[in-house]
Amino acid sequence: MDGMASRALTVGFDLDMTLVDSRPGIRAAFVALAAETGAVIDVDLVVSRLGPPLEHELANWFPPADVAAMADRYRETYPAHAIAPALAMPGARESVEAVRALGGRTIVVTAKYEPNARLHLAHLGIEPDVIVGSLWAEAKAGALREHGAGVYVGDHTGDVRGARAAGALSVAVTTGPCDAAELRAAGADVVLTSLADFPQWVKEHAA
Repeated sequence: MDGMASRALTVGFDLDMTLVDSRPGIRAAFVALAAETGAVIDVDLVVSRLGPPLEHELANWFPPADVAAMADRYRETYPAHAIAPALAMPGARESVEAVRALGGRTIVVTAKYEPNARLHLAHLGIEPDVIVGSLWAEAKAGALREHGAGVYVGDHTGDVRGARAAGALSVAVTTGPCDAAELRAAGADVVLTSLADFPQWVKEHAA
């Protein structure tokens, strides 16, 4: 298979609010961190704006000198609180399977700490070919290019920027914090209501 054919059949996906509804688990993890540290954290606000790296969010609730340590502690306790409550987004499994049915490969590229991303996907029975963590926005482009992704699917304007930086087609879903107008303004090539619409779209795209 030549490079262009491989690229056309490799699809990247974001994790949080694209493949996985991680809000219940992230809420629980932040509640636990607040209880342990005594910090006052508006967990409803936290889960309403998922996407950017953890450290960006923690900087709203902890002094700058404490953010790195709090991030380490959050990631350490995350599996105990956040994996079981999370749900697959509608169409998530079907979307990964649709790419595979076309002879393609799937790669998850996420800002989430990679070991925790792997736990989420294993728990939900979603099996991409490659998982890469700790990459946000334009930084995702390197992994997308390395694995030849011609399409990147995400829910945040940062995902759109990552796709564009990689030269990949940006497919955006409105299941996260960004609405259709924001995603289009950021440069999304395709905007879908959810991944439930993706299997049909990717069949048409491949054809």
